[in-house]
Amino acid sequence: MELVGKIIKILPLQSGEGNNGPWKKQDYIIETEEQYPKKVCFNVWGDKIDQFKVQEGQAYKVSINIESREYMEKWYTDVRAWKLEPANAAQSTPPPANTAAPVQNTEPQTATSTTEEDIFEGGDDDLPF
Repeated sequence: MELVGKIIKILPLQSGEGNNGPWKKQDYIIETEEQYPKKVCFNVWGDKIDQFKVQEGQAYKVSINIESREYMEKWYTDVRAWKLEPANAAQSTPPPANTAAPVQNTEPQTATSTTEEDIFEGGDDDLPF
């Protein structure tokens, strides 16, 4: 799933120590660019925080996964980004250079005339109606 919008807030970095070692998580608020804009909180985990270098006020295209999990009979939804790129770069990306040109029909076209008789009296087609 993808979101396109402007980062309106970067929340404080969260970190801790788990069974598998240290972890860190950063939450961001993005406002979509639609007729009815929506604000969505998404997060980035680990080394991707430094890799993405998100800046407040900039427009981004964010690829996300949404997953819910249950804990003590309550459900929690996680919106996790796995890819993030500037929105203007995503929109102005040229098509791949290795795409083939469309094939054009170079055969001469023969003119066929259809008379009113062919249309209303069955003509030469095999259609049942």
